[in-house]
Amino acid sequence: MSFMHESRAQRVAFGAGQALEFVRAELSRTPSIRPLLIVGSAGTTLAAAISADLPAARIWDEVIQHVPAEIAERARAAAGDADADAIVSIGGGSATGLAKAVALTTGLPIIAVPTTYAGSEATDVWGVTEDGRKITGTDPRVLPRTVVYDSMLTASLPVPLSISSGLNALAHCVDALWAPRANPINAGTALEGARALRVALRALIADPRDSDARDGCLYGTYLAGVAFASAGSGMHHKICHVLGGTLDLPHAATHAVVLPYVLAHNTPGASRQARRLAVALGAQTVAPESALVALQTLRTQLGAPRSLGELGMTEQDIPVVLPQILHSIPSSNPVPVTEQSVAGLLRAAIRGAEPIVKEDA
Repeated sequence: MSFMHESRAQRVAFGAGQALEFVRAELSRTPSIRPLLIVGSAGTTLAAAISADLPAARIWDEVIQHVPAEIAERARAAAGDADADAIVSIGGGSATGLAKAVALTTGLPIIAVPTTYAGSEATDVWGVTEDGRKITGTDPRVLPRTVVYDSMLTASLPVPLSISSGLNALAHCVDALWAPRANPINAGTALEGARALRVALRALIADPRDSDARDGCLYGTYLAGVAFASAGSGMHHKICHVLGGTLDLPHAATHAVVLPYVLAHNTPGASRQARRLAVALGAQTVAPESALVALQTLRTQLGAPRSLGELGMTEQDIPVVLPQILHSIPSSNPVPVTEQSVAGLLRAAIRGAEPIVKEDA
């Protein structure tokens, strides 16, 4: 073996019903008396409890997916006006993403309290959308200092959004297997994350009130985010970032749809990784194409979104996004990409056609 691996320093506080207690403790550690609370729709109750403890806290609830640059600027100005000394983000990936955009220019420490399975809380990746393009980067300033996981905050998450969000987390696991900095350590983390998400999402479908299932989803999500942060962004995420930033497609559902098509595309050049993924996804046989079969079986069981067409993308959008996608996919991708192959992938995903592993790829 020969590889380099980097781990990111971060505290994780995990416990159902303990979010307020954990946030209070983490703010004391900072110490902070004037946090900027960036709050999504699922975080209003917790935000009110925090601001009751800290009257100087400022609540910011203008949170939109893909983090439009103009909202990031307004939130940064609000942090300055309030003389904020920390950021607490409560919500899904959009709330975490906005907190990162503020931290990028202010250097304020973030305490992230996720209410979905986005996984952004575990990474140092930031992204903002400007002029129809999603601009992303990495910076240690945006990595949350602490992540607070409380599965009770996900109890009101509708089942369809839980599924899309969970498959978004699973995409972090899959992409990490062939991303530019993939190595045996982050692969192991990714595969355990994939296994945990498979088990937990199936249990969640069987009983949406199952607290163990929601705990399992958060556990798998964190492993997925850690693996992704270490391995880097691969073909799947590059495609989805362009589709989200340019076409404003729903973030989690877009990931849920695109994932099997990228897996099918890359399997011929990543057979070892695909075999290990097949095991993690509970495949009956361990062959490279078994990972795709297991993923599709899981998606069917979960009732996952089927096509980009149902999310609003048409074939007329392909010429708009194709140059950006081709430019952004890493050269280390296990199967080289061409204009024809990516356009074909997008057309299939728009129609919801069955993805196929092409052995001659």
